Amino acid sequence: MLNVDSVERGLVIDHIQAGKSMDIYRILELDKLDCSVAIIKNARSKKSGKKDIIKIEDKIDIDLDVLGFIDPNITVNIIDGGKIIQKKKLTLPDTVTNVAFCKNPRCITAVEQELPHVFKLVDRSKVTYRCIYCEQEYDSKK
Repeated sequence: MLNVDSVERGLVIDHIQAGKSMDIYRILELDKLDCSVAIIKNARSKKSGKKDIIKIEDKIDIDLDVLGFIDPNITVNIIDGGKIIQKKKLTLPDTVTNVAFCKNPRCITAVEQELPHVFKLVDRSKVTYRCIYCEQEYDSKK
């Protein structure tokens, strides 16, 4: 059994879909933090077989909407004194900005580089997001 020290004060991002932790690390820019960050890939999970976990040894503000967009099944545990003091369940955000990028070469965002890439949730049950400018559907599998 792999042993990674418990977090005394900070965050544990749990129930990450196996293989997605590096995406989260990059999107949340965790490499810029001046604290310990542990990434556990392919940990055993009773629910899904395998999962990833990120442990951050510091209290930081993270964008829960970004995490909800990546995977609404993620949970964020806030740790203080080595104990979970708060557990945050995520939901799909109504809109996300500059997390995903429009792939449509004719979209205004391809020409106007400074425009924010904004996607709006159009179907919660199918987890469908569309670009607010050109209606291009965002495909998370690509």
